[in-house]
Amino acid sequence: MYSRKRIKSKNMRFSIFHSQVEKRMKYSKMKCSLHIVLLIFVIFEIYPFFVLAGSPVKYLPGFEGPLPFQLETGYIGIGEADEVQLFYYFIKSQSNAKVDPLIYWFTGGPGCSPLSAILFELGPIKMDIRAYNGSLPTLSLNPYAYTKVANIIFVDLPVGSGYSYATTQKANYSDDLQSADHAYEFLRKWLIEHQEYLNNPFYVAGDSYSGITVPIVTQVISNGIDMGIKPWINLKGYILGNPVTSTGPDYKYKVPFAHAMGLIPDELYKSFVNNCGGDHYSHNDSTNQLCSRDMRTFDWLIKDIYQYNILESPCELVSHDSRRSLHENVQKLKNLTTFFGIKCREEWHELSVIWANDKIVQDALHVRKTSIAWERCRSNLSFGTIINNTVPYHANLSRKGFRSLIYSGDHDMVVPFSSTQLWIKSLNYSIIDDWKPWFVDGQVAGYTRSYSNQMTFATVKGGGHTAPEWKPMECLAMLKRWLSYVSL
Repeated sequence: MYSRKRIKSKNMRFSIFHSQVEKRMKYSKMKCSLHIVLLIFVIFEIYPFFVLAGSPVKYLPGFEGPLPFQLETGYIGIGEADEVQLFYYFIKSQSNAKVDPLIYWFTGGPGCSPLSAILFELGPIKMDIRAYNGSLPTLSLNPYAYTKVANIIFVDLPVGSGYSYATTQKANYSDDLQSADHAYEFLRKWLIEHQEYLNNPFYVAGDSYSGITVPIVTQVISNGIDMGIKPWINLKGYILGNPVTSTGPDYKYKVPFAHAMGLIPDELYKSFVNNCGGDHYSHNDSTNQLCSRDMRTFDWLIKDIYQYNILESPCELVSHDSRRSLHENVQKLKNLTTFFGIKCREEWHELSVIWANDKIVQDALHVRKTSIAWERCRSNLSFGTIINNTVPYHANLSRKGFRSLIYSGDHDMVVPFSSTQLWIKSLNYSIIDDWKPWFVDGQVAGYTRSYSNQMTFATVKGGGHTAPEWKPMECLAMLKRWLSYVSL
């Protein structure tokens, strides 16, 4: 048994020992913290663009209050040395993210950023076009967002689109096939980081030029599944709006459409059929002067028609031919001395250029600092077209049993619905449900037909290029029904 004195002495020694241990621990922690700080410093010095993938976005400039949906943005490196850096937006379903489908969305162009689709077509927020006063554009909620029924990954693809970039000059170039490989590598890496979505039904989707991109990407994913490449993807099919399917001459589709819509007379249409029959529609066809004459007449008759939706007025303000025109358009919008209200849709779209190039906006989106200005559709994209026709891809994907939804705004003259009907017909699949109207709120929203290859085609009445921008309520209803395996 210890005496009080010995206990006191022992306690004192223990106290001194404990104090020394604490000092050493604090010193050790300080050294560890210093090492971490130094490591972070080195990382940011060596990799000035270093940002962790998958950063949440809680607030967006122009939107009042916290975002009422879950948004994540970031970069994922592609290639052996991650020389391609693809920027993405991931928005969780506003319904049931755990079970709702996961949609992989691409915007057309090639070279158009999906931010345009988010702000003007199908995202949970939309740009306020009527209230613009020359300052930073404002945002509001979109009640008809596709994210009401699905999780969506939007990717700036191909490299050079939106906020995506390459670290080498060589990697800055891509083509249809290489871009599809980039998309597949991106998806595998993203799913490894987000494994909670591996079992969700998966669809590839897009519009406009994505009619080339989406079938190729879907095929690459399907091939990867067949080869047993991990992670396994629960691929169910694909979705296309107003899709480009062939990169060939488009007069043979535009002329019949313009005739049916009463934009050209019977005489010109008949002359065009006689003089420009077959696939030889070209202004450079010197062997057929009559055909060239008819095309010049056709161009003159439709020059004041807004081809993205023939019911709307054209816009003289916007030209995407050069960076100078882009700068001039933005300055014209921002200059209040010349601002008399936004009158046409292309001017609305230019608001996204002002918003997306604002430093506060880019900081909120976790965009890396580069010298490249954001463009809605990249004017100088380094991209090559390899695949000129994706009908064989549709045929192969149909044979493999994948579902598909193809829809077209019926007032789009850029990719007329009649041209889409023709390539679908060329697949030679039997009709399951013949041409019939589909309804939203008791009104005809368009017409639809389904085929034995699990393909559904639908027109969207009054829709342009692309349909959700003009008819968001109808398009959301269409998507919701199709994803739920319900007839339109």
